[in-house]
Amino acid sequence: MEKLKFIFISTFIIIFLNYPVDAARNTDSYDGNIFPIYAGNGSIVPPQTNLDEALKNNRISILFFYLDDSSDSKALAPAISGLDLIWRNNIDIIALTTDEIQEREFNKNEAGYYWNGLIPQTLVLDGKGDIKYNKNGKINLQEINKIIAELSGIEFDDALFSIESFNEYNSTISKKDIKQN
Repeated sequence: MEKLKFIFISTFIIIFLNYPVDAARNTDSYDGNIFPIYAGNGSIVPPQTNLDEALKNNRISILFFYLDDSSDSKALAPAISGLDLIWRNNIDIIALTTDEIQEREFNKNEAGYYWNGLIPQTLVLDGKGDIKYNKNGKINLQEINKIIAELSGIEFDDALFSIESFNEYNSTISKKDIKQN
């Protein structure tokens, strides 16, 4: 019996404890939700609001359609997180996996209405629901920041911020220390 117990425990250790567990940003593998893993920001999902509420409150909305097992979506997660860190009090970020919106009908006040069927897709809507930016794939953060600044009436200078990686997968955005002479 002792020998059988030893064989079972040894087999368990060899199979399960030596099994490589790693997330890979550049693969289309499912590693879990992309925001806590690759952007260090689990507060983006689930969304804090929906598009109908954002429009009722005349708020700027960022819609981000993604899949957790898409390398392109994983690569954009830090950028969406950066927008959240910069504009958190002035915009609503509504990040949705497309699994939950496929094959459904939506009205104009629902985020799914704006999905074009491709991922990742990033949109910026003004407070009335008019599309100000709509792009699949890589996004231009400077362009998005400029649009948000214009819509919100807040001055913004990209040069005042930097994105710093604090490990292999996660980044954070911070305000640069500018020394004045």
